[in-house]
Amino acid sequence: MHPDKVDRERVVQLTDLPNVGKATADDLVLLGIRTPAQLLGQCPLEMYHRLCRITGQRQDPCVIDVFMSITGFINGEPPQPWWAYTDARKRMLADARAQGVNVEDSSS
Repeated sequence: MHPDKVDRERVVQLTDLPNVGKATADDLVLLGIRTPAQLLGQCPLEMYHRLCRITGQRQDPCVIDVFMSITGFINGEPPQPWWAYTDARKRMLADARAQGVNVEDSSS
């Protein structure tokens, strides 16, 4: 759903979340997430890596941005477009690399 149309009080199904359409909802189901509440405590980067493993292919790094937007939203942040998280994702991955964490090349 477009972030401007999200009503926190009416978020019941995955497609009620900001930036989530059918394809992303299907990806979340692959991860075992069937309700918005199941996003509580989830790590966007771990979700991304799990999705890559489950599908057997590297996903677009922007998927991390979407996962950041929905985990942030479910934890009380206002709904924002996924691209509002791109810089934060790039910083997060750069910090992880600087600490010696082996992350896929997802900096684009």
